[in-house]
Amino acid sequence: MRQQTASLPLLRDLDQPFVWDIRMYNRSYRFEFSDTASPEHYTLLTPDFVILCYDINDRRSLVNVQQVWFRRMVESYMRDRDDIPIMLLGLKRDLRVEKEGVIYPQEGLKVAQDLRCDRYAECSATTGELMNEVIEDIARIAAKTTTEAGGLSNGGCTVM
Repeated sequence: MRQQTASLPLLRDLDQPFVWDIRMYNRSYRFEFSDTASPEHYTLLTPDFVILCYDINDRRSLVNVQQVWFRRMVESYMRDRDDIPIMLLGLKRDLRVEKEGVIYPQEGLKVAQDLRCDRYAECSATTGELMNEVIEDIARIAAKTTTEAGGLSNGGCTVM
């Protein structure tokens, strides 16, 4: 039986950054998410947390995360900001089928470890599988990047 989850609002590219105000750890937080599918614009952002996403059923997307996004964004653009947590997130978990090129969790976790990411997770937005857990992980990690004054802390994240 599929668990009912609250539906997320429709997100349109023109509405970026996507903003959510939440309360956690007895404090209020404002999360602003930006989709950087266009590599020309990521240099305009000053993130406190980076989520690198790939399609579980498309090996090229994982290679792209490693060779393009990680190299350009993390190693080049943010080389002086080693206090920013990085998450590798596998998407479209519901479409994982036994075929050549599919990426299994242990391989995704190995890539996350090789890239020295702070967290690895997978989910499916279509079925909602692991969505609540991923959103909770993202919120917890992002909350740990702040101090009472609002700045980055020296805290860390663990690899799941």
